[in-house]
This record gives sequence, C-alpha cells and structure tokens, in this order.
Amino acid sequence: MDTLTDLFAQAQQALFEAVVQPLLFSLGFGNLLEDGFDATGWLLVGLLQLTVMLAVIAPLERWRPVEPVVDRRAVRVDVLYTLLHRLGLFRVALFFAVDPLWDALFGALSVRGYGGWQLDQWMAPAWPGVSDTALFAFVAYLLVFDLADYWIHRGQHGLNAWWALHALHHSQRQMTMWSDSRNHLLDDLLRDALLVLLARAIGVPPGQFIAVVAVTQLLENLQHANLRLSFGRVGERLLTSPRFHRLHHSIGLGHESNGQGTLGGHNFAVLFPLWDVLFGTANFENRYDPTGVRDQLPGEGARDYGRGFWAQQLRGLQRLFGRA
Repeated sequence: MDTLTDLFAQAQQALFEAVVQPLLFSLGFGNLLEDGFDATGWLLVGLLQLTVMLAVIAPLERWRPVEPVVDRRAVRVDVLYTLLHRLGLFRVALFFAVDPLWDALFGALSVRGYGGWQLDQWMAPAWPGVSDTALFAFVAYLLVFDLADYWIHRGQHGLNAWWALHALHHSQRQMTMWSDSRNHLLDDLLRDALLVLLARAIGVPPGQFIAVVAVTQLLENLQHANLRLSFGRVGERLLTSPRFHRLHHSIGLGHESNGQGTLGGHNFAVLFPLWDVLFGTANFENRYDPTGVRDQLPGEGARDYGRGFWAQQLRGLQRLFGRA
C-alpha cells in the first residue's frame, strides 16, 4: 500500500508541475496552488479510472452483453456525466461552493475543543505486528464508507423528495459502465456532503479518502456495465456483481417494495452485499431484467425524464417540486 501511495504521489507531483501549476499561474490563480495540487490528485485518479474502464470493462461488455445497445444517444449523455465527475469538474464546483462551509464548521468545532475522531488510531490495537497498517486501515475505511453508502442509498429510495432526484439515475433504460455517474447534481451534492462529513469526522487522511472513492467508483462502473456476469454463489455474497446490481435497476423489483410503485426495493449495497443480507434487502435471483422506472412505461404514465443533460436536470427539479 505504501509503495502504491508513493507511486501515485510522484505521478501527482509530475502532473502538477508539468500542467496544472503553469496553467494556474497563466490564469492568475497563483494563490490556489495548494488547492490545485489537491485537484491534480482527483484528476489523476479520474484519468486512471477512465483508462481501466476503456481497457478492461468495455471489452467485457462486448464479450458478454446483457442486451444490444440500441440507444447510443442515451449512452453518450452518460459519458458526459462520467467526464464531468472523473475529470474533476464537479469537484472543482464543490471546492468553490461547499468546501469553505465544511472548513468553517470543523474550524469552529476545533476551536471549541471538538477535534475529529481518528478511526485508524482507535483500531490500532487490533493490528499489532501487522506490517502494512495503511492497507489494514484502507479496508476499515472501505467498510465504514460502504455501510454509510448503504443507508444513504436507502434514503435515496425511501424518501419521496430524495427519490425525485435519484430517480434520474434509474431512468436509464440502456445501462452501461457509464451509467454510474448519471445522477442529478443536487443528488450528488447531498451524497458527497454526507460522505465528506463522515471522512472528516473519523479523520480519514486525504490520500486514503481519494483511494476509497477511486476504488468504489471503479467497482460501481463494473456493476453498471452491460455485462452478463455473476460472481457465483459465494462471490455474490462477498462483492456486488453486475448481475446483483442490475436487479437493483430492474423495473418493478429493484426500487419498489411491492411491485406496485411503493418506494423500497432490493440490493442497495454499493460494494458489499453483506449489508443487504444483514438488513433484509438482498435478492440473489439469477435473472437479467429490463432496467428503468415503472412510470416510464407507456401503460404507466410514460413519464419523461429528459433526453439531454440539462433536460434531465430540469426534470429532476420539477419532480422535486411536484411539477413533473
């Protein structure tokens, strides 16, 4: 783990000095060098993720697709969402709009004596003699964030106002590896805010936080892939597979509690199906259903979720305020 961290740090430094730093100086933003260096880390992660997606997951989709891709325009919009997130554009927006609020909040708490709790230090007695404590801590962070993500996901499906935004993610009838980032921006903002607060509350080092997010996102790309793949009876219970997650996107099954439109559903786990098993929401049926939301069907109202990026964002706000 330390070797990988060092290699990443060297690549981040090289990219920053060669590209980002000169760009900041040329634009008159020399006062943002420290923040620019942090942003370079996210940019590097995004480039690595895109490389893995194109080199590994895309060939898998061509190898064993669940269905033929007939709506390439819908997929192209999902590609736009992915580039927006993976190239750091969304995170830059968060930096200017939201991060100052978290800095002020945690700064005020620190002044009053409420420092962040350090999860890795609290768990240190559990790994005496372990040579790679960074790897041990990384696995612990993955479990903590995945449990939080599970309950956030339950909230996205259980609260009417939140579902009005999250439904955009499920409205994709042509699911591919690009579909993971297809979210309403306000939905992304809410989820990211909760995870950032959690990261600061348990004292996750910035490098570990980037690694947790990077691994989670890449596995989510695999889960959303147009790929007929199961991990087997045992593997399906250890790691979320494309088959397991596709059931979560299935019309009438994945996000309905009784098949008649009531909010609920199955298979909310992001990485580890353990949470679905523990909390009674797991479905391990070996099936590959059409994806989407019931109200998109002609006989169920044929709701319009929008075809382009801005139309989809507008429709989400209209649903939120009961106007669509």
